[in-house]
Amino acid sequence: MKRAWYDAAITRFLETEPDTIIGRLTRSSDFPVEPAQRDAWLTQIALLRNGLRGLEGSIYFEFDIPRMGRRVDVVLLVGPLLFVLEFKVGERRFEREAMDQVWDYALDLKNFHEGSHAARLVPILIATEAETSPRLDLHTDHDGVSRPIRLNPRSAADDH
Repeated sequence: MKRAWYDAAITRFLETEPDTIIGRLTRSSDFPVEPAQRDAWLTQIALLRNGLRGLEGSIYFEFDIPRMGRRVDVVLLVGPLLFVLEFKVGERRFEREAMDQVWDYALDLKNFHEGSHAARLVPILIATEAETSPRLDLHTDHDGVSRPIRLNPRSAADDH
C-alpha cells in the first residue's frame, strides 16, 4: 500500500516537471482538487525545488500517517533525518495551532509508523509569507523528535 500520493528520490523530483507531480497528486487525491489546493501544491513544489538542490534522499507528498487518518504535507528523508514539513501557504505568522499540528505529525510518525520508530524527526512549519524566520534553535527531546522549527522560505534561500 502506498502511503504517499507522490514519492521520488530528491534528484528525480528536481528533474520532474511540476505539472507531472501535480498530475500524480491529483490522481491520488481522495477528494476533488480545488484550484486553491493545486496552487498550494505548486507553491510547495517551487519552494522545495529551490531548497533541495544538492541534497540526496527521498521526498513524499501527502504522506498518510498509519491509523491516525492524518496526512503530512511533505516528508523528507535525508540521511538519518526525517523532516516533517507543514506548509501554510500565504500565511504571514507562525500560529501556535500550526506549530502544534506539525509537532503532532512528527510524534504520530514516531509512534505509529514502524519505519520512523528509530529515526530522528525534525518538524518544520513553513509560513510562506512570514517576514523572517526566528533564530534556529534545534532542540531534540529524548524520544528523538525535535521541537518544531519555524521557517520563512525567503530567509532560508538567503542562507544558501
